[in-house]
Amino acid sequence: MQKVVLVTGASSGIGRATALALNENGYTVYAAARRLERMEDLKELGIRPIKLDVSDEQSMVDAVQNIIQEAGSIDVLVNNAGYGSYGAVEDVPMLEARRQIEVNLFGLARMIQLVLPGMRSRRSGKIVNITSIGGKMATPFGGWYHASKFAVEGLSDSLRNEERPFGIDVIVIEPGGVKSEWGTIAMQNLEKTIRGSAYEDLANRVLKAISATENHNAEASVIGNLIVRALAAPKPRARYRAGYMSEIVLLRRFISDAMFDWFIMNQFG
Repeated sequence: MQKVVLVTGASSGIGRATALALNENGYTVYAAARRLERMEDLKELGIRPIKLDVSDEQSMVDAVQNIIQEAGSIDVLVNNAGYGSYGAVEDVPMLEARRQIEVNLFGLARMIQLVLPGMRSRRSGKIVNITSIGGKMATPFGGWYHASKFAVEGLSDSLRNEERPFGIDVIVIEPGGVKSEWGTIAMQNLEKTIRGSAYEDLANRVLKAISATENHNAEASVIGNLIVRALAAPKPRARYRAGYMSEIVLLRRFISDAMFDWFIMNQFG
């Protein structure tokens, strides 16, 4: 029997690549996003688009209920929906900071709450939380984004041990640099917030450095295929990572904060 997977944030980037990879590997895939029109072509492949906004309670409840009614269960949840709102901690309006946490953390957590009762009753299921290497290390101007991803890392660690007795696996995926809309949106947000800011000089250096390395970013399919492998593992690891500079988190483990700060800031000239 085919496993039923719900992938959030599936209209582009990692979410779309994951939906495609899972579909190719025999899963019944529900691809969820706010922009249904961007997933029309997925129907031809047998993927089932569904409207979902992870900042809207009723949208989340309806999406989960509709899938369970149609397919009978949700065996795998891939929590991918999220975005990066970049800018100096001082400059980003608190309303936008709260929205960042609402989407990247609370939306993810609510989706978990909605699928867990069914998984627990079957004593089987897998929850995949997409964080980032930015959930283990931080760069200038990503403060609110990093705060959300650090939080998801901690949430996942607690959840993993809570759900282990029920046969439910919790897997964290930590992408490095990946070609997607995410980076474009994050940098556009940074450009907007730093105009006339005290941090404008440093921010321009950061933007220049990021632009110079974009060609090194991995294809989103690298992460999609990594998720397929993680789901296929009889005993999946707690964490998997791939993508440009993803191994930098290993360096973070072995050097001091001061040395790591020097390394990060040295990238920006």
